[in-house]
Amino acid sequence: MSKKNNVQPISICWLRRDLRLEDHAALYHALKSGYPVLAVFIFDPNILDRLENKKDARVDFIHQQLVKLNQQLTEKGSQLLVKFQTPQKAWEEIIGDFEIKAVYTNHDYEPYARKRDQQIADFLTQNGIAFHTYKDQVVFDKGEVQKADGTPYTVFTPYYKQWRLKLNPFYLKPYPTAKYFKNLYQISEPSEKEKCSLPSLEAIGFSSSGAKFPPVNFKEKLDGYEKYRDYPAKNATTKLGLHLRFGTVSIREVVSEALSQKADKWVSELAWREFYMMILWHFPKTVNSSFKPDYDKINWRNNEKEFELWCKGQTGYPLVDAGMRELNATGFMHNRVRMVVASFLCKHLLIDWRWGEAYFAEKLLDYEQASNVGGWQWACGSGNDAAPYFRVFNPELQLKKFDPKMEYVFKWAPEYKSALLPIPIVEHEFARKRVLEVYKKALNEKAS
Repeated sequence: MSKKNNVQPISICWLRRDLRLEDHAALYHALKSGYPVLAVFIFDPNILDRLENKKDARVDFIHQQLVKLNQQLTEKGSQLLVKFQTPQKAWEEIIGDFEIKAVYTNHDYEPYARKRDQQIADFLTQNGIAFHTYKDQVVFDKGEVQKADGTPYTVFTPYYKQWRLKLNPFYLKPYPTAKYFKNLYQISEPSEKEKCSLPSLEAIGFSSSGAKFPPVNFKEKLDGYEKYRDYPAKNATTKLGLHLRFGTVSIREVVSEALSQKADKWVSELAWREFYMMILWHFPKTVNSSFKPDYDKINWRNNEKEFELWCKGQTGYPLVDAGMRELNATGFMHNRVRMVVASFLCKHLLIDWRWGEAYFAEKLLDYEQASNVGGWQWACGSGNDAAPYFRVFNPELQLKKFDPKMEYVFKWAPEYKSALLPIPIVEHEFARKRVLEVYKKALNEKAS
Protein backbone atom coordinates (compact mmCIF):
# COMPACT_ATOMS: atom_id res chain seq x y z
CA MET A 1 0.00 0.00 0.00
CA SER A 2 1.15 3.51 -0.77
CA LYS A 3 2.10 6.09 1.79
CA LYS A 4 -0.91 7.93 3.19
CA ASN A 5 -1.51 11.41 1.78
CA ASN A 6 -1.81 12.80 5.27
CA VAL A 7 -2.84 11.72 8.73
CA GLN A 8 -5.97 13.86 8.88
CA PRO A 9 -8.83 11.47 9.75
CA ILE A 10 -11.71 11.60 7.27
CA SER A 11 -15.04 9.99 6.49
CA ILE A 12 -15.87 8.66 3.04
CA CYS A 13 -19.17 8.71 1.19
CA TRP A 14 -19.24 5.84 -1.31
CA LEU A 15 -21.50 6.78 -4.23
CA ARG A 16 -23.17 4.06 -6.29
CA ARG A 17 -26.82 4.44 -7.33
CA ASP A 18 -27.11 7.93 -5.87
CA LEU A 19 -25.24 10.29 -8.19
CA ARG A 20 -26.24 13.62 -6.67
CA LEU A 21 -25.26 15.83 -3.74
CA GLU A 22 -28.70 17.12 -2.71
CA ASP A 23 -31.09 15.17 -0.45
CA HIS A 24 -28.68 12.25 -0.09
CA ALA A 25 -28.96 10.03 2.99
CA ALA A 26 -25.42 8.66 3.20
CA LEU A 27 -23.78 11.98 2.34
CA TYR A 28 -25.86 13.74 4.98
CA HIS A 29 -24.80 11.32 7.70
CA ALA A 30 -21.19 11.45 6.56
CA LEU A 31 -21.14 15.25 6.63
CA LYS A 32 -22.44 15.16 10.21
CA SER A 33 -19.86 12.58 11.31
CA GLY A 34 -17.41 15.15 12.66
CA TYR A 35 -14.75 14.39 10.04
CA PRO A 36 -14.13 15.90 6.59
CA VAL A 37 -15.92 13.92 3.89
CA LEU A 38 -14.38 12.64 0.67
CA ALA A 39 -16.79 11.34 -2.01
CA VAL A 40 -15.73 8.14 -3.81
CA PHE A 41 -17.03 6.29 -6.87
CA ILE A 42 -15.74 2.93 -8.10
CA PHE A 43 -16.05 1.72 -11.69
CA ASP A 44 -16.36 -2.00 -11.02
CA PRO A 45 -14.87 -4.36 -13.66
CA ASN A 46 -17.06 -7.14 -12.26
CA ILE A 47 -19.99 -5.19 -13.72
CA LEU A 48 -18.39 -3.45 -16.68
CA ASP A 49 -16.78 -6.60 -18.07
CA ARG A 50 -20.23 -8.13 -18.56
CA LEU A 51 -21.22 -5.32 -20.94
CA GLU A 52 -20.42 -6.38 -24.49
CA ASN A 53 -21.36 -3.03 -26.02
CA LYS A 54 -18.45 -0.71 -25.34
CA LYS A 55 -20.65 2.24 -26.26
CA ASP A 56 -23.14 1.31 -23.53
CA ALA A 57 -25.23 4.42 -22.97
CA ARG A 58 -25.65 3.72 -19.25
CA VAL A 59 -21.89 3.84 -18.67
CA ASP A 60 -21.81 7.05 -20.70
CA PHE A 61 -24.62 8.48 -18.54
CA ILE A 62 -22.82 7.55 -15.31
CA HIS A 63 -19.62 9.16 -16.58
CA GLN A 64 -21.44 12.36 -17.52
CA GLN A 65 -23.01 12.52 -14.07
CA LEU A 66 -19.62 12.00 -12.42
CA VAL A 67 -18.20 14.88 -14.43
CA LYS A 68 -21.03 17.09 -13.14
CA LEU A 69 -20.55 15.92 -9.57
CA ASN A 70 -16.82 16.52 -9.78
CA GLN A 71 -17.44 20.07 -11.01
CA GLN A 72 -19.84 20.70 -8.15
CA LEU A 73 -17.37 19.33 -5.61
CA THR A 74 -14.46 21.26 -7.11
CA GLU A 75 -16.44 24.49 -6.71
CA LYS A 76 -16.64 23.63 -3.00
CA GLY A 77 -12.90 23.00 -2.69
CA SER A 78 -13.25 19.23 -2.76
CA GLN A 79 -13.08 16.64 -5.51
CA LEU A 80 -14.47 13.23 -6.43
CA LEU A 81 -12.15 10.25 -6.02
CA VAL A 82 -12.83 7.74 -8.81
CA LYS A 83 -11.33 4.26 -8.98
CA PHE A 84 -11.41 1.75 -11.83
CA GLN A 85 -10.76 -1.50 -10.00
CA THR A 86 -12.62 -4.26 -8.24
CA PRO A 87 -14.14 -2.91 -5.00
CA GLN A 88 -11.72 -4.99 -2.91
CA LYS A 89 -8.61 -3.62 -4.63
CA ALA A 90 -10.02 -0.10 -4.70
CA TRP A 91 -10.61 -0.10 -0.95
CA GLU A 92 -7.19 -1.57 -0.27
CA GLU A 93 -5.72 1.44 -2.08
CA ILE A 94 -8.02 3.97 -0.46
CA ILE A 95 -7.30 2.90 3.10
CA GLY A 96 -3.61 2.97 2.20
CA ASP A 97 -3.88 6.57 1.00
CA PHE A 98 -6.14 8.05 3.68
CA GLU A 99 -6.75 7.83 7.40
CA ILE A 100 -10.39 6.75 7.34
CA LYS A 101 -12.69 6.69 10.35
CA ALA A 102 -15.87 5.51 8.65
CA VAL A 103 -17.46 4.77 5.27
CA TYR A 104 -21.02 5.87 4.55
CA THR A 105 -23.10 4.52 1.69
CA ASN A 106 -26.71 3.73 0.72
CA HIS A 107 -28.40 0.33 0.61
CA ASP A 108 -28.37 -1.66 -2.59
CA TYR A 109 -30.77 -4.57 -2.89
CA GLU A 110 -29.46 -6.63 -5.80
CA PRO A 111 -27.79 -9.99 -5.01
CA TYR A 112 -24.36 -9.02 -6.38
CA ALA A 113 -24.42 -5.71 -4.51
CA ARG A 114 -25.41 -7.37 -1.25
CA LYS A 115 -22.52 -9.82 -1.52
CA ARG A 116 -20.09 -7.02 -2.47
CA ASP A 117 -21.19 -4.80 0.41
CA GLN A 118 -20.82 -7.60 2.93
CA GLN A 119 -17.29 -8.33 1.72
CA ILE A 120 -16.29 -4.66 1.89
CA ALA A 121 -17.95 -4.21 5.28
CA ASP A 122 -15.96 -7.18 6.62
CA PHE A 123 -12.73 -5.86 5.10
CA LEU A 124 -13.20 -2.36 6.51
CA THR A 125 -14.18 -3.68 9.93
CA GLN A 126 -11.04 -5.79 10.02
CA ASN A 127 -9.12 -2.57 9.45
CA GLY A 128 -10.90 -0.71 12.21
CA ILE A 129 -13.14 1.29 9.88
CA ALA A 130 -16.89 1.53 10.50
CA PHE A 131 -19.26 0.82 7.60
CA HIS A 132 -22.68 2.52 7.65
CA THR A 133 -25.48 2.05 5.10
CA TYR A 134 -28.77 3.93 4.74
CA LYS A 135 -32.04 3.77 2.89
CA ASP A 136 -32.07 6.24 0.00
CA GLN A 137 -33.40 4.92 -3.32
CA VAL A 138 -36.84 3.96 -1.98
CA VAL A 139 -39.37 5.39 0.46
CA PHE A 140 -39.86 2.01 2.15
CA ASP A 141 -37.46 -0.91 1.90
CA LYS A 142 -36.90 -4.48 3.08
CA GLY A 143 -39.34 -5.16 5.91
CA GLU A 144 -40.79 -1.69 6.44
CA VAL A 145 -44.07 -2.64 4.76
CA GLN A 146 -45.04 -6.16 5.74
CA LYS A 147 -47.93 -8.30 6.92
CA ALA A 148 -49.09 -8.35 10.52
CA ASP A 149 -47.25 -11.63 11.06
CA GLY A 150 -43.95 -10.09 9.93
CA THR A 151 -43.76 -11.86 6.57
CA PRO A 152 -43.38 -10.01 3.27
CA TYR A 153 -46.33 -9.26 1.03
CA THR A 154 -46.31 -11.16 -2.25
CA VAL A 155 -49.41 -9.51 -3.71
CA PHE A 156 -49.21 -5.86 -4.71
CA THR A 157 -52.68 -4.55 -3.79
CA PRO A 158 -52.50 -5.22 -0.03
CA TYR A 159 -48.85 -4.16 -0.07
CA TYR A 160 -49.76 -0.84 -1.69
CA LYS A 161 -52.62 -0.29 0.75
CA GLN A 162 -50.17 -0.59 3.65
CA TRP A 163 -47.58 1.46 1.76
CA ARG A 164 -50.03 4.35 1.47
CA LEU A 165 -51.23 4.02 5.06
CA LYS A 166 -47.66 4.17 6.32
CA LEU A 167 -46.70 7.10 4.09
CA ASN A 168 -46.44 10.41 5.93
CA PRO A 169 -44.29 13.57 5.63
CA PHE A 170 -41.58 12.12 7.88
CA TYR A 171 -40.58 9.58 5.23
CA LEU A 172 -40.44 12.24 2.52
CA LYS A 173 -38.42 14.81 4.41
CA PRO A 174 -35.30 15.72 2.39
CA TYR A 175 -31.82 15.40 3.84
CA PRO A 176 -30.42 18.97 4.07
CA THR A 177 -26.94 18.15 2.80
CA ALA A 178 -26.28 21.69 1.51
CA LYS A 179 -26.18 23.01 5.08
CA TYR A 180 -23.08 20.88 5.73
CA PHE A 181 -21.09 21.17 2.50
CA LYS A 182 -18.48 23.09 4.51
CA ASN A 183 -17.56 19.69 5.97
CA LEU A 184 -16.40 18.29 2.62
CA TYR A 185 -12.76 17.24 2.51
CA GLN A 186 -10.71 20.10 1.08
CA ILE A 187 -8.20 19.09 -1.58
CA SER A 188 -5.34 21.49 -2.19
CA GLU A 189 -2.20 19.40 -2.62
CA PRO A 190 -1.28 18.66 -6.28
CA SER A 191 -0.63 15.03 -5.41
CA GLU A 192 -4.14 14.65 -4.00
CA LYS A 193 -5.71 16.35 -7.01
CA GLU A 194 -3.85 13.92 -9.25
CA LYS A 195 -5.13 10.93 -7.29
CA CYS A 196 -8.68 12.24 -7.57
CA SER A 197 -8.61 12.88 -11.30
CA LEU A 198 -11.60 11.41 -13.12
CA PRO A 199 -10.61 8.79 -15.74
CA SER A 200 -11.97 9.23 -19.25
CA LEU A 201 -14.54 6.89 -20.74
CA GLU A 202 -11.79 5.45 -22.91
CA ALA A 203 -9.65 4.76 -19.85
CA ILE A 204 -12.30 2.39 -18.50
CA GLY A 205 -12.73 0.67 -21.87
CA PHE A 206 -15.77 2.53 -23.23
CA SER A 207 -16.52 5.37 -25.64
CA SER A 208 -19.28 7.91 -26.12
CA SER A 209 -22.67 6.42 -26.99
CA GLY A 210 -24.03 9.56 -28.58
CA ALA A 211 -27.28 8.86 -26.73
CA LYS A 212 -29.72 11.59 -25.82
CA PHE A 213 -30.80 11.22 -22.22
CA PRO A 214 -34.25 12.34 -21.01
CA PRO A 215 -34.22 15.36 -18.71
CA VAL A 216 -35.68 15.39 -15.22
CA ASN A 217 -38.95 17.09 -16.17
CA PHE A 218 -41.53 14.84 -14.57
CA LYS A 219 -43.50 17.63 -12.85
CA GLU A 220 -45.27 18.81 -16.00
CA LYS A 221 -46.10 15.22 -17.04
CA LEU A 222 -48.14 14.22 -14.02
CA ASP A 223 -51.39 16.00 -14.87
CA GLY A 224 -52.22 13.84 -17.89
CA TYR A 225 -50.37 10.72 -16.83
CA GLU A 226 -53.31 8.56 -15.75
CA LYS A 227 -55.40 9.46 -18.81
CA TYR A 228 -52.73 9.01 -21.48
CA ARG A 229 -50.08 6.73 -20.00
CA ASP A 230 -51.14 3.64 -21.98
CA TYR A 231 -50.88 5.29 -25.39
CA PRO A 232 -47.34 4.95 -26.71
CA ALA A 233 -47.74 7.59 -29.43
CA LYS A 234 -48.40 10.24 -26.79
CA ASN A 235 -45.47 11.75 -24.92
CA ALA A 236 -47.29 11.18 -21.65
CA THR A 237 -44.81 9.27 -19.49
CA THR A 238 -42.06 10.83 -17.41
CA LYS A 239 -39.12 8.67 -18.58
CA LEU A 240 -37.77 9.17 -15.08
CA GLY A 241 -36.66 5.55 -14.70
CA LEU A 242 -33.09 6.31 -15.76
CA HIS A 243 -32.76 9.01 -13.11
CA LEU A 244 -34.31 6.86 -10.40
CA ARG A 245 -31.99 4.01 -11.41
CA PHE A 246 -28.85 6.08 -10.92
CA GLY A 247 -30.14 8.37 -8.21
CA THR A 248 -29.78 11.62 -10.13
CA VAL A 249 -33.12 12.59 -8.59
CA SER A 250 -34.37 11.91 -5.06
CA ILE A 251 -37.26 9.49 -4.64
CA ARG A 252 -38.48 11.66 -1.77
CA GLU A 253 -38.73 14.70 -4.05
CA VAL A 254 -40.47 12.63 -6.72
CA VAL A 255 -43.12 11.14 -4.42
CA SER A 256 -43.71 14.48 -2.69
CA GLU A 257 -44.38 16.15 -6.03
CA ALA A 258 -46.70 13.35 -7.17
CA LEU A 259 -48.71 13.59 -3.95
CA SER A 260 -48.95 17.37 -4.22
CA GLN A 261 -50.42 16.98 -7.72
CA LYS A 262 -52.68 14.10 -6.59
CA ALA A 263 -51.10 11.92 -9.28
CA ASP A 264 -52.23 8.72 -7.54
CA LYS A 265 -51.71 6.42 -10.50
CA TRP A 266 -48.10 7.52 -10.85
CA VAL A 267 -47.57 7.08 -7.11
CA SER A 268 -48.77 3.50 -7.44
CA GLU A 269 -46.26 2.91 -10.25
CA LEU A 270 -43.47 4.16 -7.97
CA ALA A 271 -44.76 1.77 -5.31
CA TRP A 272 -44.58 -1.12 -7.81
CA ARG A 273 -40.86 -0.36 -8.11
CA GLU A 274 -40.46 -0.61 -4.33
CA PHE A 275 -42.62 -3.74 -4.21
CA TYR A 276 -40.30 -5.50 -6.66
CA MET A 277 -37.22 -4.35 -4.73
CA MET A 278 -38.75 -5.78 -1.58
CA ILE A 279 -39.50 -9.06 -3.38
CA LEU A 280 -35.93 -9.25 -4.70
CA TRP A 281 -34.56 -8.66 -1.19
CA HIS A 282 -36.63 -11.45 0.37
CA PHE A 283 -36.54 -13.80 -2.63
CA PRO A 284 -33.19 -13.28 -4.37
CA LYS A 285 -33.54 -16.63 -6.14
CA THR A 286 -36.11 -15.01 -8.43
CA VAL A 287 -33.28 -13.47 -10.46
CA ASN A 288 -32.76 -16.87 -12.09
CA SER A 289 -35.70 -18.99 -10.90
CA SER A 290 -39.45 -18.62 -11.19
CA PHE A 291 -41.18 -17.32 -8.07
CA LYS A 292 -43.71 -20.12 -8.65
CA PRO A 293 -41.43 -23.18 -8.96
CA ASP A 294 -43.82 -25.15 -11.18
CA TYR A 295 -43.19 -22.66 -13.97
CA ASP A 296 -39.61 -23.89 -14.22
CA LYS A 297 -41.09 -27.15 -15.54
CA ILE A 298 -42.37 -25.44 -18.70
CA ASN A 299 -41.02 -27.04 -21.86
CA TRP A 300 -39.85 -23.88 -23.63
CA ARG A 301 -39.32 -24.07 -27.39
CA ASN A 302 -36.46 -21.52 -27.26
CA ASN A 303 -36.23 -21.24 -31.04
CA GLU A 304 -33.11 -19.13 -31.63
CA LYS A 305 -34.22 -17.87 -35.04
CA GLU A 306 -37.54 -16.67 -33.68
CA PHE A 307 -35.78 -15.05 -30.73
CA GLU A 308 -33.53 -13.19 -33.16
CA LEU A 309 -36.57 -11.95 -35.11
CA TRP A 310 -38.15 -10.79 -31.86
CA CYS A 311 -34.95 -8.94 -30.89
CA LYS A 312 -34.82 -7.19 -34.26
CA GLY A 313 -38.51 -6.31 -34.30
CA GLN A 314 -39.34 -8.53 -37.26
CA THR A 315 -42.19 -10.66 -35.93
CA GLY A 316 -44.91 -9.46 -38.29
CA TYR A 317 -46.88 -7.99 -35.39
CA PRO A 318 -46.82 -4.16 -35.68
CA LEU A 319 -46.89 -3.22 -31.99
CA VAL A 320 -44.29 -5.83 -31.04
CA ASP A 321 -41.97 -4.77 -33.87
CA ALA A 322 -42.33 -1.06 -33.12
CA GLY A 323 -41.56 -1.64 -29.46
CA MET A 324 -38.43 -3.63 -30.14
CA ARG A 325 -37.22 -1.08 -32.69
CA GLU A 326 -37.75 1.74 -30.17
CA LEU A 327 -35.79 -0.22 -27.57
CA ASN A 328 -32.91 -0.96 -29.93
CA ALA A 329 -32.71 2.63 -31.14
CA THR A 330 -33.18 4.54 -27.89
CA GLY A 331 -32.80 2.23 -24.88
CA PHE A 332 -36.39 3.01 -23.94
CA MET A 333 -39.71 1.22 -24.47
CA HIS A 334 -43.15 2.39 -23.47
CA ASN A 335 -44.48 0.41 -20.49
CA ARG A 336 -47.68 -0.80 -22.18
CA VAL A 337 -45.60 -2.04 -25.09
CA ARG A 338 -43.15 -3.75 -22.70
CA MET A 339 -46.01 -5.91 -21.45
CA VAL A 340 -47.08 -6.79 -24.99
CA VAL A 341 -43.62 -7.73 -26.27
CA ALA A 342 -42.83 -9.72 -23.11
CA SER A 343 -46.07 -11.67 -23.30
CA PHE A 344 -45.47 -12.29 -27.01
CA LEU A 345 -42.00 -13.75 -26.39
CA CYS A 346 -43.09 -16.06 -23.56
CA LYS A 347 -46.52 -17.06 -24.75
CA HIS A 348 -46.65 -16.70 -28.54
CA LEU A 349 -43.12 -17.98 -29.11
CA LEU A 350 -42.74 -20.09 -25.95
CA ILE A 351 -39.30 -18.65 -25.25
CA ASP A 352 -38.01 -18.62 -21.67
CA TRP A 353 -38.64 -15.34 -19.87
CA ARG A 354 -34.99 -15.30 -18.82
CA TRP A 355 -33.94 -14.79 -22.46
CA GLY A 356 -36.10 -11.70 -22.70
CA GLU A 357 -35.04 -10.43 -19.29
CA ALA A 358 -31.38 -10.69 -20.32
CA TYR A 359 -32.03 -8.83 -23.57
CA PHE A 360 -33.82 -6.02 -21.76
CA ALA A 361 -30.98 -5.93 -19.22
CA GLU A 362 -28.59 -5.31 -22.09
CA LYS A 363 -30.66 -2.63 -23.80
CA LEU A 364 -32.76 -0.67 -21.29
CA LEU A 365 -31.40 2.66 -20.12
CA ASP A 366 -33.60 2.43 -17.02
CA TYR A 367 -32.76 -1.21 -16.30
CA GLU A 368 -33.29 -2.13 -12.67
CA GLN A 369 -32.89 -5.80 -11.88
CA ALA A 370 -35.81 -5.97 -9.46
CA SER A 371 -38.34 -4.32 -11.78
CA ASN A 372 -37.07 -6.11 -14.87
CA VAL A 373 -37.18 -9.56 -13.31
CA GLY A 374 -40.52 -8.77 -11.69
CA GLY A 375 -42.00 -7.47 -14.93
CA TRP A 376 -40.86 -10.44 -16.98
CA GLN A 377 -42.11 -12.95 -14.45
CA TRP A 378 -45.42 -11.06 -14.35
CA ALA A 379 -45.76 -11.34 -18.14
CA CYS A 380 -44.78 -15.01 -18.12
CA GLY A 381 -47.13 -15.85 -15.26
CA SER A 382 -44.33 -17.27 -13.13
CA GLY A 383 -43.99 -14.36 -10.70
CA ASN A 384 -45.72 -13.30 -7.54
CA ASP A 385 -49.02 -11.53 -8.21
CA ALA A 386 -48.47 -12.30 -11.90
CA ALA A 387 -50.91 -12.26 -14.78
CA PRO A 388 -52.65 -15.67 -14.89
CA TYR A 389 -51.05 -18.11 -17.28
CA PHE A 390 -54.15 -18.22 -19.45
CA ARG A 391 -54.03 -14.46 -20.05
CA VAL A 392 -52.42 -14.14 -23.47
CA PHE A 393 -52.19 -10.60 -24.83
CA ASN A 394 -53.57 -10.34 -28.35
CA PRO A 395 -51.07 -7.95 -30.02
CA GLU A 396 -53.62 -6.89 -32.65
CA LEU A 397 -56.27 -5.99 -30.08
CA GLN A 398 -53.64 -4.12 -28.04
CA LEU A 399 -52.71 -2.20 -31.18
CA LYS A 400 -56.33 -1.26 -31.94
CA LYS A 401 -56.91 -0.14 -28.38
CA PHE A 402 -53.72 1.79 -27.64
CA ASP A 403 -52.35 2.86 -31.05
CA PRO A 404 -55.49 2.94 -33.22
CA LYS A 405 -54.04 5.37 -35.78
CA MET A 406 -50.74 3.44 -35.78
CA GLU A 407 -48.78 6.63 -35.10
CA TYR A 408 -46.37 4.81 -32.81
CA VAL A 409 -46.03 1.88 -35.19
CA PHE A 410 -45.42 4.06 -38.26
CA LYS A 411 -42.72 5.99 -36.38
CA TRP A 412 -40.70 2.91 -35.44
CA ALA A 413 -41.73 0.33 -38.05
CA PRO A 414 -42.63 2.35 -41.17
CA GLU A 415 -42.91 -0.72 -43.40
CA TYR A 416 -46.41 -1.20 -41.98
CA LYS A 417 -47.49 1.80 -44.08
CA SER A 418 -47.09 -0.29 -47.25
CA ALA A 419 -49.77 -2.40 -48.88
CA LEU A 420 -47.57 -5.48 -48.65
CA LEU A 421 -47.45 -6.17 -44.91
CA PRO A 422 -44.92 -8.44 -43.18
CA ILE A 423 -46.16 -11.96 -42.52
CA PRO A 424 -46.54 -12.83 -38.81
CA ILE A 425 -44.09 -15.51 -37.66
CA VAL A 426 -46.88 -17.26 -35.77
CA GLU A 427 -50.67 -17.08 -35.95
CA HIS A 428 -52.27 -15.73 -32.78
CA GLU A 429 -54.97 -18.36 -32.17
CA PHE A 430 -52.55 -21.19 -32.91
CA ALA A 431 -49.99 -19.70 -30.49
CA ARG A 432 -52.62 -19.17 -27.83
CA LYS A 433 -53.82 -22.78 -27.95
CA ARG A 434 -50.24 -24.06 -28.00
CA VAL A 435 -49.10 -22.11 -24.97
CA LEU A 436 -52.15 -23.09 -22.94
CA GLU A 437 -51.47 -26.76 -23.65
CA VAL A 438 -47.78 -26.46 -22.75
CA TYR A 439 -48.46 -24.46 -19.58
CA LYS A 440 -51.22 -26.79 -18.44
CA LYS A 441 -48.99 -29.81 -18.89
CA ALA A 442 -46.19 -28.23 -16.85
CA LEU A 443 -48.38 -26.85 -14.11
CA ASN A 444 -50.35 -30.05 -13.70
CA GLU A 445 -47.24 -32.18 -13.36
CA LYS A 446 -46.63 -33.47 -9.88
CA ALA A 447 -43.17 -33.34 -8.40
CA SER A 448 -41.60 -36.78 -8.65
